[in-house]
Order: sequence, then structure tokens, then C-alpha cells
Amino acid sequence: MPKKEKISKEHRIGKIKSFFNEFKTFAVKGNMIDMAVGMIVGGAFTALVTSIVSHIATPLIGVLIGVDFSEWKIQLPRLYGNAEPGTLAIGLFLNSIISFVIVAFVVFLFVKAINTFRKKAEEPPAPPKPTPEVQLLTEIRDLLKKD
Repeated sequence: MPKKEKISKEHRIGKIKSFFNEFKTFAVKGNMIDMAVGMIVGGAFTALVTSIVSHIATPLIGVLIGVDFSEWKIQLPRLYGNAEPGTLAIGLFLNSIISFVIVAFVVFLFVKAINTFRKKAEEPPAPPKPTPEVQLLTEIRDLLKKD
């Protein structure tokens, strides 16, 4: 079996410092901070959408179709002497689906807007118009090529 090389204490400390310096550079970059802000705003947005679905959309849909499905549940039979039967909360699942669709649609619109801005930024600028002197020289060159 080959012997392991002994690594000096200073070398190990230098590697640890290098690792933490690299992490510090990564964490302080704008991308990391932007991502953290996005996660916080996303959490707040999800809570807002959940509230809208639970308190506004679901009751409106219930009024339109004549059924309040937020209370839809399926009672499961008692098994193995359990005191309480299990329930499947179908209505809550439907609320979750509606919330997901709303959040997915908003994210889609957000990404679409970002891509529109990126396309505008990526379009190369139009080449500058040649000066009158360059136009004249180009015409002279073209005339000389004809002969």
C-alpha cells in the first residue's frame, strides 16, 4: 500500500482559507443575492395566490357550478381498529391544482417578459452609415471595376 503524503498544517489552513474565500466570492455575487430575494418574493407570492384561490376563486367556482368543492372529502373505512377513519381531501387537492396553474401562468409571463428584453438587448446595432467621402470613393471604385 502506498504511503500517504503528509500535508503540512499551513497547507491545510491555506486550502481552508481558499475554500472560504471562494465561497465568500460566490455568496456576495449579485446572482446569489438576486436568487435569495427571488425566493423570498416567491414565497410571499405563493402565499398570496393560495389565499386568492382559497378565499376568492374556489368560492366563485363553487357558486358558478353550484357546488362548494373545497369541502369535498372521501371517508376511508376504519382499518385495524383505528379510532378515526382516514379521509381523502379532494377539495383541498383541487385548490392546490388551481394554485399551481395560477403560479405557473405568472412564472410563464415573467419568463416571457425577460426573454423579450433579452432579445432586444441581443440585437446587434445597425452598422453606421458611411460618410459622404466613403460613399464617393465606393462609387469611384465601382465605376473603375466596370471598365
